[in-house]
Order: sequence, then C-alpha cells, then structure tokens
Amino acid sequence: MDLFSWQLGLPATFLCLVFGYLLGSIPFGLILTRMAGLGDVRKIGSGNIGATNVLRTGNKKLAAATLLLDALKGTAAAAIASFWGVEAGIVAGLAAFLGHLFPVWLSFKGGKGVATYIGVLLGLAPLMVPAFAAIWLATAKITRYSSLSALVATAVIPIALYATGYGKVALLFALMTVITWIKHRANIRRLLSGTESRIGEKG
Repeated sequence: MDLFSWQLGLPATFLCLVFGYLLGSIPFGLILTRMAGLGDVRKIGSGNIGATNVLRTGNKKLAAATLLLDALKGTAAAAIASFWGVEAGIVAGLAAFLGHLFPVWLSFKGGKGVATYIGVLLGLAPLMVPAFAAIWLATAKITRYSSLSALVATAVIPIALYATGYGKVALLFALMTVITWIKHRANIRRLLSGTESRIGEKG
C-alpha cells in the first residue's frame, strides 16, 4: 500500500472537512453545563470545555455525558464519511478532532481532544478501542496520572495501527497524537516537575 497516495477528490475532501469540523466543533461540555444551570465551564478549573473540567462542577453524570458526546461526534464524523471510502473517513475524523480543539464558536479555544481521539478511533478502527482502554487503565493503575495515561495510549495507538495493517489510518493517528501531546504540554511540564495531580487528588 502506498501510504501517501490520495484518491479522494478535492471537492469531496472539502465537504468531508466541513462536515467533520462542524460536528467536532459542537461544545457539548459548555452546552450541558449551561443547560444544567451550572454556568460557563470555561470560568472554572482549567477553563477547558472537556469532561475533566466539567467534572470539577461536581456533577459526575454531566462529565460522563460530556465524555460520551465528545467521543461520539468523532465517531459519527469518521463513520458516516467512511461510506465514501476510508480516505473520506480519515479527513472527516481529523476535521472533527480539530473542530473539538479549535471551535470557531468559542474563538478557537476548545478541549484537549482525548475523547474525540477515541471517538475517531472507534469510527475507523473499532478493534483498537479496547487496546487504547487497556493501555490507559494499566498506566493509570501504575502511575495514577490521568494525563500520562492518555499520553502513553495515544503514543502506542499509531504504532499498533500500522503493525496491524491500518496504514493511512496510522498516519492520521500519528498526526493526532502529536497534536494531542502539544495540547497537553502544560500537563507534561507538571509531570516532569512532579506537580501534576494524580487521580483522586483534589485540584
């Protein structure tokens, strides 16, 4: 397989980009917290719109709903576009991921992308989702760092995809992994300095 060959035409690529971005840019964390009367989630904790920051409202069900919806928007984008081929799914999945990170509606300030990363993985290579979960859980059990668990899992997934024959999908996730690590740079600095909060700790 030529990993760098591209058969999807420019108009179809553009449509997949727009479709995926619009789905991915739906700020479920912000919408759900406002609907629940909890105000603007961007004004608490890290200021992030993702499930981890929603959890800081004290509402576990709302955080779980945010996690699920942020994942499913990536799944929907990748899976629906994949009816027109894997390249369409790749484009829409990447666009959904970027839409979550940089939503135009929120001045391009979105979440860190782990839930949507998993959602896109479910849409394009569903058998890899249990592998991601297993790596995350094992790392979390050993280190009790949520951020490190996500970083390790995202680092392994592109390699696992390539080794199992998902060539172009592996390239997509390699790119998404790099972006995820960049978005987690503050967490990485805290991990290196020993100041990152562990799972179950306050703050």
